Amino acid sequence: MYPIQGLADDINDKNPPQIGFGFGGITLAYNVDSKEKVHEIIELAKKAGATIEKEPQEVFWGSYSSYFSDPDGYYWEVAYNPYWTFDEKEMLVL
Repeated sequence: MYPIQGLADDINDKNPPQIGFGFGGITLAYNVDSKEKVHEIIELAKKAGATIEKEPQEVFWGSYSSYFSDPDGYYWEVAYNPYWTFDEKEMLVL
């Protein structure tokens, strides 16, 4: 759980999505095993018609992430954390 305004600001601190007007406070997350894959996924999203809300970048808590919104208006975070472990199928181990 994360405060809704904090999540909106994390998506885009200069122009956060308007709460209650298309943004319900939910994002989908795609976790990857490298910074390079964050860039790969963001490029694929661009080619598929997504709007990049936040370019890939280091974040304050030690991760590397980016946000995009898909053509249906859903917000996605693509994130890499150097402390995460992935299995042989590139699935995040919890």
